[in-house]
Amino acid sequence: MTQDQNGPVSGERRTLSRRTVLTTVGAVPVAAAAGTLLGATGASAAPATINVSAQRQTIKGYGAMAHAAWIGDLTASQRETAFGTGEGRLGFSILRIPVGESSADFGRDLATAKRAVELGVTVFASPWNPPASMIETFTRGSQTNAKRLRYSSYAAYAQHLNDFTTYMRNNGVPLYSISVQNEPDYAHDWTWWTTTEMVKFLKENAGSISTRVMAPESFQYVKSMSDPILNDAAALANVDIIGAHLYGTSYSNFPYPLFKQKGAGKELWMTEVYYPNSNTNSGDAWPEALDVGEHIHRAMVDAEFQAYVWWYLRRSYGPMREDGQISKRGAMMAHFARFVRPGYTRIDATANPASNVYVSAYRGGDTVVIVAVNKNTSSVSQQFTLSGATASGSVSNWLTDASRTVAPQSALTMSNGSLTVTLPARSIMTFVTSVNGTTTPTTPPPTSPTPTPTVTPPAGGTGPRVVYTMNSWGSGFTASIDITNTGTSAINGWTLAFTLPSGQSITSGWNATFSPSSGQVSARNVDYNAAIAPGATINIGFQANTSGSTAKPTAFTLNGVACTVA
Repeated sequence: MTQDQNGPVSGERRTLSRRTVLTTVGAVPVAAAAGTLLGATGASAAPATINVSAQRQTIKGYGAMAHAAWIGDLTASQRETAFGTGEGRLGFSILRIPVGESSADFGRDLATAKRAVELGVTVFASPWNPPASMIETFTRGSQTNAKRLRYSSYAAYAQHLNDFTTYMRNNGVPLYSISVQNEPDYAHDWTWWTTTEMVKFLKENAGSISTRVMAPESFQYVKSMSDPILNDAAALANVDIIGAHLYGTSYSNFPYPLFKQKGAGKELWMTEVYYPNSNTNSGDAWPEALDVGEHIHRAMVDAEFQAYVWWYLRRSYGPMREDGQISKRGAMMAHFARFVRPGYTRIDATANPASNVYVSAYRGGDTVVIVAVNKNTSSVSQQFTLSGATASGSVSNWLTDASRTVAPQSALTMSNGSLTVTLPARSIMTFVTSVNGTTTPTTPPPTSPTPTPTVTPPAGGTGPRVVYTMNSWGSGFTASIDITNTGTSAINGWTLAFTLPSGQSITSGWNATFSPSSGQVSARNVDYNAAIAPGATINIGFQANTSGSTAKPTAFTLNGVACTVA
């Protein structure tokens, strides 16, 4: 993405506007293309059935980009608005940051990223350019100064990505993933990559990167950029997340059959967009902002993305206005982000029970969340019927329309799994309720079963290696734990056991399930990191409160085998 499409900003460069590109590649779908809107008279929709037991993709979260070098950093107050989950907050659980082109740039977004981690947010990073010493220029069509990574610098570039990952981790920000390149197929002002180059780097160099690797982040979800990765077993083995942008991508191009065929164990993220068109209309333009609600719905339901990430977090056309208040576009995201939390699973729902009405549903434990978008010019009577569980009782709900913004409404009542509501004209509503019984899921979630834990001690009698790094502040700290399999056999399923010093208590964690929160703690693998290959290292970590002690655990065991503590 370019630095800005919102007028000059100090220090920002200009480049070919995405509006120009989209004029060429085709317009983004708009509401009028979806069908005739209902008139002033209300109507009844067909019932929307929510199958609580029919699980689809696991949701990683919703979020946006912070880029202090281009538009300035978020203020302390804006960070709370962005990542808090209470009333008047966006509830974002993902933050995207840039990878600095040199080590001198590494800390530019640290303050916001660190606060995000403290609030339980997942942080990932995308590079625009490698260090200047690794770049060469070439002629690409009419562009005589196009940039690309020197082939001789591939290993050095992988080390650069590792250096950034290490810097962030050592400063309290464990990156969930790092991308190879932002928009390698729209790089007029940054670094181009061909699909051949991307596959070569992934096969030969990405395996050395110490966090999850994301690729290719095509600017328009161009499948010819990601197909070669999915079709190359060696490249695919070194990719954890297929990332995509959705600028001008038609809804008909949202599904990705090849990913469903070959992407087992991988994640699918939408990592940048602003919508409904490539201009800088106000984030409060109405009913234009309602198009964002449909766009998120289709990204979750049609494309089955696990994450939805906006471009700039704070911008006049973004989810947060320059004054730090939530925009109408931000309200669309908050209707999902505040209530559909990381780890929730999308469940089957009647996606389009009436013309211009869009319904999606999600489940986390005993909580069910339903998001309904009504783009009609009149209200719609909508019935929701839950199957696969027993549900009766109070239903909390929130509403955004022309005059209200994620406004809490009077509680509703669900009876025997059924709820009928009036969706106001041109509105989005979120409903949250509890279920108290389930049947066997009809479709298992897209995760791998946890294998029976095994570990073979390496020759010489030493166990797996653990590196424990703390970053402390006041009454809290984060701990990053690297686990290295020093043996010659794969570890299939693992539990890391250790004892927290007195006064320390875990509040949240990543890449593992921690239990209990204090004392003798067991950290168990999650589905995507159950296997640790010989010589491989994985990272887990947690945030904790402390009454004053910043001592580290003195001993660790992995599946009962004593670890070497480095």
